[in-house]
Amino acid sequence: MTGTFTNYLETKGHVLAQMSNEEIYVALLNFVKEAAASKGKNTAKRKVYYISAEFLIGKLLSNNLINLGIYKDVKEELAQAGKSIAEIEDVEPEPSLGNGGLGRLASCFIDSISSLAINGEGVGLNYHCGLFKQVFKQNQQEAEANFWIENDSWLVPTDISYDVPFKDFTLKSRLDRIDVLGYKKETKNYLNLFDIDGLDYGLIKDGISFDKTEIQKNLTLFLYPDDSDKNGELLRIYQQYFMVSNAAQLLIDEAIERGSNLHDLHEYAYVQINDTHPSMVIPELIRLLTEKHGFDFEEAVSVVSKMVGYTNHTILAEALEKWPLDYLNEVVPHLVTIIEKLDAMIAQKVPDVALHIIDENYRVHMAHMDIHFATSVNGVAALHTEILKNSELKGFYDLYPEKFNNKTNGITFRRWLEFANQDLADYIKGLIGDEYLTEATKLEKLLAFADDKAVHAKLAEIKHANKLSLKRYLKENKGIELDENSIIDTQIKRFHEYKRQQMNALYVIHKYLEIKRGNLPKRKITVIFGGKAAPAYTIAQDIIHLILCLSELINNDPEVSPYLNVHLVENYNVTVAEKLIPATDISEQISLASKEASGTGNMKFMLNGALTLGTMDGANVEIAELAGAENIYTFGKDSDTIIDLYATSGYVSKHYYDEHPVIKEAVNFIIDPKLLNLGNEERLERLYLELLNKDWFMTLIDLEEYIAVKEQMLSDYEDQTAWMTKVIKNIAKAGFFSSDRTIEQYNEDIWHSH
Repeated sequence: MTGTFTNYLETKGHVLAQMSNEEIYVALLNFVKEAAASKGKNTAKRKVYYISAEFLIGKLLSNNLINLGIYKDVKEELAQAGKSIAEIEDVEPEPSLGNGGLGRLASCFIDSISSLAINGEGVGLNYHCGLFKQVFKQNQQEAEANFWIENDSWLVPTDISYDVPFKDFTLKSRLDRIDVLGYKKETKNYLNLFDIDGLDYGLIKDGISFDKTEIQKNLTLFLYPDDSDKNGELLRIYQQYFMVSNAAQLLIDEAIERGSNLHDLHEYAYVQINDTHPSMVIPELIRLLTEKHGFDFEEAVSVVSKMVGYTNHTILAEALEKWPLDYLNEVVPHLVTIIEKLDAMIAQKVPDVALHIIDENYRVHMAHMDIHFATSVNGVAALHTEILKNSELKGFYDLYPEKFNNKTNGITFRRWLEFANQDLADYIKGLIGDEYLTEATKLEKLLAFADDKAVHAKLAEIKHANKLSLKRYLKENKGIELDENSIIDTQIKRFHEYKRQQMNALYVIHKYLEIKRGNLPKRKITVIFGGKAAPAYTIAQDIIHLILCLSELINNDPEVSPYLNVHLVENYNVTVAEKLIPATDISEQISLASKEASGTGNMKFMLNGALTLGTMDGANVEIAELAGAENIYTFGKDSDTIIDLYATSGYVSKHYYDEHPVIKEAVNFIIDPKLLNLGNEERLERLYLELLNKDWFMTLIDLEEYIAVKEQMLSDYEDQTAWMTKVIKNIAKAGFFSSDRTIEQYNEDIWHSH
């Protein structure tokens, strides 16, 4: 990149020292966009289209400056003019295009695809209000529209537009793009975000409720509109079809442009289906080839089956989408004909009706269609893939063993270390050089310092500085008072019973009661939660309510607050994560074994020097193998035991409650007058009864062991020599979890884009 930011400003007649932070942000945005515009496009013959309902990309300014190789230079230029890059970063709104791990993963992947100079792009929708902005009122979650698109944004308009046909009308799309820059690469890719004209914000009424029937005015308003009623489900089908029809039309146009005659389309394009939301791309590609390009049905199926891969992200059967045929007929009848033909093809070959696309209740199983008509089916952690092969998708594995493979998730170290933890990144570079930024396993060189007291001391100093930085951020942005001298114990992820935030809350209750009895901890512990609950997910919102009530009770109790604080950070997002993760000591990864496909927060914490407290679930298994079981803290029943308990209905929460006084006391406290006075009685009682009588995700089965192992962890923290040795071994072994490694494997084994 030629010329400095200061030179660029001079050409525009601006003086850096005289500009406001807002003006500097817009100038930097344009400076980066101009630099991106000068980069060439990758020209490999086969292009990958990574289609995803979510891209949780986070703020882009600093990430782009790092990938351009000029972050430090710009930071220095700003400092010389008396300006702070951190304050400029604060000006940027965070794009609201995703929710949780799925969207964050997709964002790491498109970053790595560009950084490895692979010809591959993301395709999704440009949601104007995202999921929702979370606000807390009366200790409860409320949702507000999260408008994020400003006049000056990273979106680059194009004149690309397609007609998307629905049953009762046709919608014209328009394409906005965001440049995706690779790390110090001369080429770039795009994140393609399709949108509609005529979007009407006036449809939004109370919070995030809106008229879900006005499709031509609401299609790209919200990510995951509430689908607890039929209109919500239909809207999701509209959104999904709009996304894949645009993707399919773009892909075909681009392939023709690059020389494809479409009979060889699979040589020019590969589609990765990220979870089941984009599944309709399969029948849509077949439709376009037959209706618009003169293919016969069999050849269209043959071509499409050579150019699609499916990534499964869940073990939860209820999360695998199944759309009633009637609903699809109301929205996309032209696809139903194709889906029925595909089902008939499978029915001829496969006698087992459980493996058909359309079931006896006339529901279309999206994952089944993906598996039958893809070249590859992958899980996202070693344990997850084995569970898919041996239980959840066993019938399909028996049918197509050659399609199944594992691609353990990864994260981009450029954002989650180089940017989020700059002091640690600089210190690591001083110890072992900077090769780890492009070859992450080079972090293993840190093992030489595992027992080095001087390194221990420096890491402790960096962690403390990160806690002070978090303290400032939380005070200024969230009104939270953080004690930087406490142990910081963090659980950040979307709220879901299988992730078991409720178990952590029961630990908090136990700890509170212990302190009340005079059993005081050696050091204060601060328990931090972050995450949103889907508006229709009542129990998840009840868990949020419990935590907020506990927070009010504990933080205002003069006997307890010197030893224990609890905070739930409002409107958790990537920006909050970038502050929280580097400051954390204990990483909570406590999902019920066999339920978490992978997790990626566990990897970010590991890289930033937090120790894992977790079940042997998802990628925790690989973290334990790599770092050494003695360097993380595990507890809980294993996945085989849990799978067996589900199969035999062998778990009864009431038994645990009746037989274990510690469990009984903690659960009972949910409806203690102290909490009822602060909260909503209906919510707290419902959660209490849920744990007592159902507890589908087995909170109580692991609670006592969880308490014991967490207490052991708090005790071990006092031996900082042993603790820091574990920290270094974790950081050193985190290299495997780079998304560059994951994407190299996707390309080598599945995509073959060279």
